[in-house]
Amino acid sequence: MSEKSISMCEGKGSLSHNNREFTAKNIDSSRTPNNIVFVQQELGEAYHQLFDEAVEKYNARQKRKDRRIGDYFEHLFNRPPGKSFIVNANKQKCFYEHLVYIGTKKDSGIGTPDAEITKECLREYMEGFQERNPNFYVFNAVMHLDESTPHLHIDYIPVGHFKNGLEVRNAKNKALEEMNFGKDAKANNRWRLSEWDILKNICNAHGIEISEPKKSRGYSYTVEEYGEHQDRINALNAEIERLTAERDETVAEFEKLSKKKVNITEIESIEAKESMFGKKVTLTKEDYDKLSDTAKKYVAMEKNIKKLKKERDAAVQELGDMKQQFSAVSSELSAYKKKEEDKRFFSREKMNAEGQRMKREEQLSRDLQKAMAFISACGLADDFARYKFNKTRNTELE
Repeated sequence: MSEKSISMCEGKGSLSHNNREFTAKNIDSSRTPNNIVFVQQELGEAYHQLFDEAVEKYNARQKRKDRRIGDYFEHLFNRPPGKSFIVNANKQKCFYEHLVYIGTKKDSGIGTPDAEITKECLREYMEGFQERNPNFYVFNAVMHLDESTPHLHIDYIPVGHFKNGLEVRNAKNKALEEMNFGKDAKANNRWRLSEWDILKNICNAHGIEISEPKKSRGYSYTVEEYGEHQDRINALNAEIERLTAERDETVAEFEKLSKKKVNITEIESIEAKESMFGKKVTLTKEDYDKLSDTAKKYVAMEKNIKKLKKERDAAVQELGDMKQQFSAVSSELSAYKKKEEDKRFFSREKMNAEGQRMKREEQLSRDLQKAMAFISACGLADDFARYKFNKTRNTELE
């Protein structure tokens, strides 16, 4: 079995995509029944379960009505919960998605001998996720087996506890701190590496050898940059997948709307009567509502499709740029390693040469001491001193 890689990144999940409420082009619908659903709870219901009790206690302490919180989700995001990701003005996310792959479609894709083993590894990893991460409440989790490679979408709400104000909140940094990953900027990376080690051990137990991730330990900053580029490329691939899914979802929604009674063909059948006031026409209230509603939906749909296409093109462009940087960093890393090896080699040669020189100097010193002792024993020390003085003086005069 060949060595495989583990890919873990933060997805920007679409719950309707994860739960297969529509079929995208990269999905084999005949295999959709094989998908494994671990948890499937409405986002709004999860928020009520997690935060309603704390909100009630908080409101009971407030004497002013304007300080009380109604629905906690709407309090944070100014809209009801839906099927997609929401980020508020403070960059707070309504939930997070943990996207996990083992290997690639070449070595672990559906139909390959290793696909079944990687599926079991992912299942075992998922079944222990909630227990390992008590502050990450998993409300939706599914393993997709109807795409090219088995993979997990784990959607969770981070839960933090506080002494003042609202006692229980959506707070990822606090959740990481409570799970002993620290409270600095690297807490999330420590958590991710911990999860990486968990999955690696599971894979090893199933006979799958996992290649080490690129990281900075033992190397220079160039290698750290190398690893960061790899993580960024994985994230961009996930982003492209998300944008593609959202585009397909929008197209599917548009097709669904086109099949309803309120559609373009129905608009064409609306009868417009000339008004007695010049060139204006009159419509029935029902026909006007149909026309207005469909026009608004069509305009919104067109804008959304253009936006998604633009975002997808930008992500593809960024991925191409990052791959070029990744290639450059990889070449730089190889050159750096060769330079380090050469440096160590030349250092050994230099040390050997220096050792030989010191040996020669020690031997000359011993020979000089013997010569001085012989001169002194022969009573020639004074003559030698005068000789040295005259020799030095003659050299200076010359």
